[in-house]
Amino acid sequence: MTQSLSMIFHTKSAEETIALGKKIGALLRPGDVIALAGTLGAGKTTLTKGIALALGISDTITSPTFCLISEYAGDKLPLYHMDVYRLDGAEDFLNLGAEDMLYGNGVSIIEWSEKVKEKLPSKSISIMITPVKDGEREIEISNWNNGAIE
Repeated sequence: MTQSLSMIFHTKSAEETIALGKKIGALLRPGDVIALAGTLGAGKTTLTKGIALALGISDTITSPTFCLISEYAGDKLPLYHMDVYRLDGAEDFLNLGAEDMLYGNGVSIIEWSEKVKEKLPSKSISIMITPVKDGEREIEISNWNNGAIE
């Protein structure tokens, strides 16, 4: 039986947050879903930039707030980057066709995931980003079964 891990990291800059994202991305597998939570400006997209780099994506990663879903082709895995902030609820999320991506062969990252949590797979990796002070972030990863991040 695989044991779920919960880990807490502290980053002191955007560069450190991206570096942590690279470490996370290197451990991801097809079908993994990351449920990102945190306040506006917490660093959700910054962490996603690092994950994308690890997946072999060279495109510029931006927040999909207005387009809702951005798809990126990576050398290793595709990335489906979703932002559900502007949605009214979980039904709107499903109406976007999100299930095809959540259960597909890429990695799905959902920003503001708390709005649609009940529609996400139970195996979703939860990442909570909390700004501490002066650009520092506390990043808590839970429901992680892929391995420890060093």
